[in-house]
Amino acid sequence: MLANELNTIYQKHLDTLRTEIEAYADETLLWKTEPGINNSAGNLALHLTGNLQHFFGAILGNTGYVRKRDDEFGLKNVSREDLLTQIDVAQEVLNDLFLHMTDAAMQETYPVPQFGEGRSVHYVACYLLAHFDYHLGQINYHRRLLAGS
Repeated sequence: MLANELNTIYQKHLDTLRTEIEAYADETLLWKTEPGINNSAGNLALHLTGNLQHFFGAILGNTGYVRKRDDEFGLKNVSREDLLTQIDVAQEVLNDLFLHMTDAAMQETYPVPQFGEGRSVHYVACYLLAHFDYHLGQINYHRRLLAGS
């Protein structure tokens, strides 16, 4: 039940990420930064999808995904279509993982101590959801700021 509820929230928020990326009238604005804005919406989208594919897909789901975190912030001018594909992949990874996860598995210790020693899978899923929403809000704000320029 916990996994199902988290999956529902993650899927909704990934749909919102898709809507935000699609809402940029000019695809080049996805990659624009301004003074005081260090990360473009495109880089934040790559970061969010890479983060989910790594911490859920690779670590919990054994998908074989190899994270290239530097690319999440270093790549530029990735097509909108490729960003949307990465969102689709993240949705599939989460759906596949959470649909087969029991409440007991959610209470198990997350296999890497990056989020603190002995943290549960449930804790990490909640932590990563907060991280996701933080950056999703940045993307929304970024889009609205640049819409006027």
